[in-house]
This record gives sequence, C-alpha cells and structure tokens, in this order.
Amino acid sequence: MLDKHQGARLANLWDEGKAAGMTEPEKLLYRSNLLGSDKRITNYGGGNTSAKVMEKDPLTGEMVEVLWVKGSGGDVGTIKMDGFSTLYMDKLRALKGIYRGVEFEDEMVGYLPHCTFNLNPRAASIDTPLHAYVPKPHVDHMHPDAIIAIAASKNSRELTSRIFGDEIGWLPWKRPGYELGLWLEKFCQENPDARGVVLESHGLFTWGDTAKEAYETTIEIINRAIAWFETENTGPAFGGQSKPVLAAADRAAIAKKLMPVIRGLISAGESKVGHFDDGQAVLDFVTSTSLEPLAALGTSCPDHFLRTKIRPLVVDFDPTQPDVGKTLAGLPEAIATYRADYAAYYERCKRADSPAMRDPNAVVYLVPGVGMITFAKDKATARISAEFYINAINVMRGASGVSTYVGLPEQEAFDIEYWLLEEAKLQRMPKPKSLAGRIALVTGGAGGIGKATANRLMQEGACVVLADIDETALEAAQTELSTRYGKDFVRSVNMNVTSEAAVESGFGDALLAFGGLDILVSNAGLATSAAVEDTTLALWNKNMDILATGYFLVSREAFRIFRNQKAGGNVVFVASKNGLAASPGASAYCTAKAAEIHLARCLALEGASAQIRVNVVNPDAVLRGSKIWTGEWKEQRAAAYKMDVDELEAHYRERSMLKLSVFPEDIAEAIYFLASDMSAKSTGNIVNVDAGNAQSFTR
Repeated sequence: MLDKHQGARLANLWDEGKAAGMTEPEKLLYRSNLLGSDKRITNYGGGNTSAKVMEKDPLTGEMVEVLWVKGSGGDVGTIKMDGFSTLYMDKLRALKGIYRGVEFEDEMVGYLPHCTFNLNPRAASIDTPLHAYVPKPHVDHMHPDAIIAIAASKNSRELTSRIFGDEIGWLPWKRPGYELGLWLEKFCQENPDARGVVLESHGLFTWGDTAKEAYETTIEIINRAIAWFETENTGPAFGGQSKPVLAAADRAAIAKKLMPVIRGLISAGESKVGHFDDGQAVLDFVTSTSLEPLAALGTSCPDHFLRTKIRPLVVDFDPTQPDVGKTLAGLPEAIATYRADYAAYYERCKRADSPAMRDPNAVVYLVPGVGMITFAKDKATARISAEFYINAINVMRGASGVSTYVGLPEQEAFDIEYWLLEEAKLQRMPKPKSLAGRIALVTGGAGGIGKATANRLMQEGACVVLADIDETALEAAQTELSTRYGKDFVRSVNMNVTSEAAVESGFGDALLAFGGLDILVSNAGLATSAAVEDTTLALWNKNMDILATGYFLVSREAFRIFRNQKAGGNVVFVASKNGLAASPGASAYCTAKAAEIHLARCLALEGASAQIRVNVVNPDAVLRGSKIWTGEWKEQRAAAYKMDVDELEAHYRERSMLKLSVFPEDIAEAIYFLASDMSAKSTGNIVNVDAGNAQSFTR
C-alpha cells in the first residue's frame, strides 16, 4: 500500500488574490512554481508548462500568438521569467510543412530557433512541439508518481480508462520529440472533451482555457490517481518485507564505511560526490522480497532513467548478519561486474552514430536493511539522482501493487541515454571547475583563514565541511557560504580537535554528507604569549593539545579515509612563521608550531606511496578577520614589542621585506595551490606567506 506521504492529497495552492493582477506570462510562472514545489507532482528539472499568449510583435506592431514554454534545462519549481522560451505560434505551425517524417524528427529541433519571438535567448526544449500543438491555451506536462505508476503498469491503457473514463486519454510509449507533438494534436482533435492524456511509461499532459483551470485540473487528476491507489493498492509494499531494517545509528555507521570505498572504486575517471538516503520509501524497498527483480527492471520514465542509469547496483549485504567486512571485500568485484554489464548493454544497443560509451559505473547503490547511496559529479546531482530514484520506487510500488511493473525497454532506454540531442546538450555544458567533485574538511573553518579557505575551495567547485568548536561562528559561516554557493556544497560539524571521539565523529559526519574526503586543511589554532618562567604547564599543554595533538588526530583520521578510498589524498597544514623563526615570549606556541611542521614532514614520507600529499603553509601576522588576533594575543604581542595594539598591523607590515600586510585570502590562495592539481608533484613542502621574512626562509 502507499505510505502516508504518498497517500496524502495534494493541496490546491492557487491564490486568486495573488493571481488577479498578473499578466498571462506571470500566471504561467506562478503556476509553474506551485506545481514544482511538490516532488509528488514532478521531479527536479522534469516536466514543463506553457501558455499561448497574444502579444505585440516588436517588428510589425501587430498582435501575434506567442508560445511561452519552459526552456531547455529549466526546473519548474525554481524557474524565473527568463527561464521561458518564447516562440511565434504561426511559425511553429508552419514547421509541419517541412517535416520529413519520424525518421527525421530530430532535425526539427534545429528549426526551433527560427521561431523565436522577441530575440529571446532562452533555448527551446525538445518538448516545445508537445505544447505548441495541443490546441489549448494552457498546458501542463508533469511526472507525478501516482500517474507514472499507472503509465508503467502492464495494462496501463485499461487502468487509465478505469480510473478516468473519457476525461483522460492514453497514448503508447513514444520518445519525446516532434512526432509526439503531432500525436498529441491528433488526440486532442479526435477527443475535444478530454482534459488530458497519460503517456505510457512517461507522464501526464493536462490543459485548460485559463492558467487556474490548467493548474486545478493537474492537481485534481493526480489526486484522483492517489485516491484510487489508496483503495486498490492495499497489500504489503513490494510483496512484503524479507529483511530487517537496521537501527538508524547502525545504518549510518555502515554507510560511512561503504561510501568512501565505493567512491574510490568509481572515481578513477572523474571525482564523485555521494549522498545517503534512508527514508521510509527507500527502506521499504531495500528490505522487500521484490528488491532484486524490480531493481533489475530499471526505471520507466525517461527523466528518472537519465538521472539514475539503466539500473541500480544492489550491494551484497545481509542485515541479519551485518558483516560489513565481507561486503567491503566484495565491492571491487561487484562494481567491476556492473561495469562489464553496462559495457555489454552499450555494445548490444549502440547504433552507427552513437556517441562513445560514457562512465559505466552505477549511480544508485541499494543496500538491504540500510538505505540508498548515490554518486554523481557533484553533491546536488547526487542528491537529485536520489530523489529521482525515490520517484521510481514510488512508481514501482504503485504499479507492482495493482498490476505488473514494466520498465523502459532496453533499446528505448539506450536511445534516450545516447540520444544525439542529449549528447549535444552534454557537450554544451561548461568545463568542470578545478576542484569539481572534490571534498574538503577545514578545521578552524569558522575563523578568518578557515572561512577564506573554504570560500576559495568552493569557488573552484569543491564541497567543504567546516569544522570548528565555536558553534555561533560555525552557523554564521555555513549560512554565508551556503547562500553564496548553495546548500548542497557546504556542511558544518562541531569539532574539538583535541578530542579523539569528536574528531572521529566529525569525520564520520563528513563521510555521510559527501561520501569521502580528498582534502584536509588542518587550520584549528590558538596563540598564547608568556615569558617561559610565566608559562604554566596548563598553558604549555593547551598549545600542544591543539597545535600538535589536534593536528595529529585529524591527520590520522584523514589518512584512514584516504587509505580506504585508495585514491590518494591531500593534507595542508596551516602552521606559522613561528614554526621556523623564534619569537620572544611565545615558547609554547613556537614549539607547538615547529611540531606541526615536523609532523607534516613525517606524514609526507608515510603517505607518498599511497599518493597522499602533505604540505604546509606558514602565515605571519594575519590580523584581519582572525579570531586569534583578538583579545589577549594581540595585547600580548603589542606588549612584547612595547607598542600600542593599534600599531601592530603597521609594525608587521613594515617589518616584512615586501612592506605588505598579509590577509586571510592570501593564505587561502596558497592553500588552494597546494590542495589542487597545480601542485600535484609537491609534497613535504613549506610555502611561506608572510610578505617576506628572512628569519623564516626554509633554506
């Protein structure tokens, strides 16, 4: 039966007060955002909406009919006005005169730019003819789980008629494109009273004379499908449970062990980022008797398939005897087998003009009793892929509960995956940034240098875990960076680097969030100043605990992850000029910083055979934005140099050889260099970022 979330009715969110003063394009945007706000209606980036609007032609001044339709690559839930393509309807209709037949339908995409209204730069999508040729002013094309469950059933035509009568029609599977647009037009002409149509293995088209009518029809039809499943699909989900669900803590612990190993095995050609989901829908599926046979069938809806690959990989794990060691040992063979199967699928289905085979690794990994792991080129894509597969789970749950679930035929799936139009879209994608797919953990991440470093790494596409002991500053830093780069790309963990348990827990959280680790920036710090005779044992130990033991603990944990991933790794220590050059009244601090530098040298020796690089950045006098240079330390250094605190920055600037101040961004730039492939052949090195200080020359 459907779970509580699936069974809940969709709310009618249309607010006539809001819509009353809107233009027709504004109502289209309003309707689109409402529909895209619920994943039960359509998945991220899936579906499209349109409106046919009378507008003044900017060239002739005459009123002409214009199609406003979601442009290529957009998402109805987040689309803005500039996300819609606009095209002359008379030119779109004129395309019928040059259409050469279904075997040439792909060439029609090249004519769409010639139909552009008002020089709109937004590229039109392949679905444009589907909207253009439906003879209604407002059209919605959605991918609701409840409707696709009908569309993916063996007897989908009969079920559509049983549930909706003549109100909603049915069309057999046809790949989206120009021909399907003509099919929809013909259906509407032959069924003038129909309010929509179910497309086999695909989704739902609905329409209306007004924006409100189209929206309310879409909601109504989906709710009727949900209600029908509530009545008819009353048996146990997926044939019933055959495996136990592990406790939440155990599920997380197993995922943390599996994710970095899987990541290492699949990231040879492109770094991947992971996502873990153990929601109820996933758990119902991965504990069911039907897990393996249904998973093998793959998905039905083309949008689901493009995001989740031909089929998932079911991990060999027995939750009744949770021996994760056995599972880990079997992963290399399981992943190699999946790749071989994918290559065989490619060879079976390829055509003379097919693009070269792409990454043969699975996107979705299903772990019985534990949950679902997805890997993709970045965190957002991995998360969205998981959302798509949850949509697919909901579809399989519904279809298998009332009929027989039918996946997309293999050749059809291949022809969509390796569609030349899809390949052209992929080729237009911007080149990945230098740290795309890389995962970094930055200790002291809420401070001046730490936050600047996170910002610099994220500029280059990295996912970053901010680790800090200051919860208030940590929350502020995460908010700032997530606002700038997106919530998918940054996480935060409260971490006391002197606590073995806290370090292990924090790194575990990072693994669960992103699936692995590539870069450790060990930056947590403090600074103290006291004459040696006034240095207490507690003060000495505090320096050693944070600056030596803390660096050891986080490095040890990073090394463990790097060795499990078997994909190399990168450690950058933020030490200090004082690790090389002594300063008066700071023996504890200077000694601890020297220990950091020597620890880095030792780790560089140990890590080299596993391609783990370890390097050091030595800052000096980074006052701006630094938590260290507030309060006592600033006062203590001013006292040591017998000057006012306001004179310190000028003092350090003038003391430097280059007569320049050093800022957090300067340190971040050096860290980025050492963390990136620009320094791929450097390990055991020290980069001084101190505006020049002869005392701290490394040789």
